[in-house]
Order: sequence, then structure tokens, then C-alpha cells
Amino acid sequence: MVSPPEIHLCQPGAEMSCGACCGLYNYADSSRESLAARLRGRTALYGAWGRTPEDLEAFAAEIRRREDGTKRYEVIYCCEYLGFLDREERRVGCLLHPCQNGGRDLRGVSFYGRELCDGHFCPSYHYLSREEKLALLMIIDDWYLWGLVVTDIDLVKAYFRLAAEAVSEMPKPAAFSDREVRGRAGDFFALKLNWPYRSDDVRRFGKYYFDGSQYMIRPIPYDRLHCDPSPFDGIFKSLTSEFRSREEIQRAEDLIRAHIASFREAYERWREKPLTAPASCS
Repeated sequence: MVSPPEIHLCQPGAEMSCGACCGLYNYADSSRESLAARLRGRTALYGAWGRTPEDLEAFAAEIRRREDGTKRYEVIYCCEYLGFLDREERRVGCLLHPCQNGGRDLRGVSFYGRELCDGHFCPSYHYLSREEKLALLMIIDDWYLWGLVVTDIDLVKAYFRLAAEAVSEMPKPAAFSDREVRGRAGDFFALKLNWPYRSDDVRRFGKYYFDGSQYMIRPIPYDRLHCDPSPFDGIFKSLTSEFRSREEIQRAEDLIRAHIASFREAYERWREKPLTAPASCS
């Protein structure tokens, strides 16, 4: 569990990154607009701030004064030094990292400290397969969605299991270079943003329900809704589902099946395409 990552999920490229372990999604208001405003304000302020330990501690205090610090889960710390790393606001990351400070590592002033920040790899590094990681890297190009998806191991595993069953093989990472295949998979993971049965309870996040300093998995009350547990129960929990009737569950199942069928059709078209011939050396 301490080996270096084969594929870096925190900062995998110029167009996306993840700040989940820094508490990015732990704010009560974790909407894209709210988080982007936080990160933008911090980045602007950091650019005009000093770099001594005293300056940086004062910076963190100023961030806490300016922002609404209401959390979903009190135990998870929300780091004040998380900001945007680029002008285009496509990458989220540590403002104290040496890459942002001419080689100087300033992370010692942070809550977790330099050693923990430098050596921590979230469970996704270890539980997602190489094929799943490579596919996700081609499917998602948005920092906000990337962090929500790459940290949701259950959702990723469930999707690729269903996709593999549909196409009779683990989808090849190369397939996601195809625009249609990539788009169909992207449509599924975008359900993290637009799922019609998503609970608006700020204490819910994915399959978890937070109550102050404790958390628990929120089950879906199939008995109360007079139906059997859904074969997509894990996906429904990951999508923070709240169902009011048996009919809603049936419609939700149809929606998941439609996404898988759409992916299968695109994948099969990709599989039927002729291989590109190698360039001639003559």
C-alpha cells in the first residue's frame, strides 16, 4: 500500500486533477460554482501573499475568516492551501507544492504537513486496475467530475464490470480514444452531476450519510418501496439516490441499462473498424 503509483491520479495531466483528499468535496456547499469561487479567491490571494511560515499561517487564517467553513463531515480537514494551479482553472492542487514555488516546498505549514501530503495515495491508486485508470484518463477531462469519479471506487468498478459483461471483454483502454466510445462512457459518469434521483441532503455524499463526526452507508429502503433490491444498488448508492416509489427505481434501472446498451453499441462499432496500417518506411 506504500509503493509509488504507476499512474498518477492526483495530477494526471494539464486538463484535470483531484483535490478530494484535501477536503475539496467536504464543504456543505460543494457545487461546482461554489468550489470554483473558493479556489479562485485563494489563488488570487496567494499570489499577493508573503511566503514565510508566519505569512502562510496568516494566509490560512484569512481564508478561514473569508469563507464559509461548514462541512459535511467534521472529521475530514479542509485544507486552506488548495487552489487553482493554472490560469485556465482546469487544474486543482496544492499552492504550497514546490512546483508552484520555484522548487521551495512550503507544505510544512499545512495541517497534514509535508511528509503526509507527499506520501499519501488514496485507495483508488491501489484498487482501480491499470485498465480502469487508463480508461478514466481518456474519458474525463474536467477537474470537478474527475475528483468525484476517480475516488468512487464502487461506481468505477460497477461500470466497468457491466461494460465488460456487455461486450464480453474488459473494454480495452485504446477503445476510449474513439470519440463515440469515450462519449458514451462519459455520459454515464456524468450521472454524478445530473442524476435525476439525486438527494439534495447536504449530509449525503455518494453512498455515505454524515452525522457530525460519524458516517454510515445510507441503504435504499426497498422493503418500504415494495420491491426487491436492485441489481444496480451499488450504482444507485454511489449516485446519492433518493427514491420515492417503485416506479422511480424501475425508471432508474432502465436509465442505467440504456447507458450500458449505448456503450455496447459504440464499442462494437469501434471493434469492427479496420486497424490503421503502419506508415511505410520507403
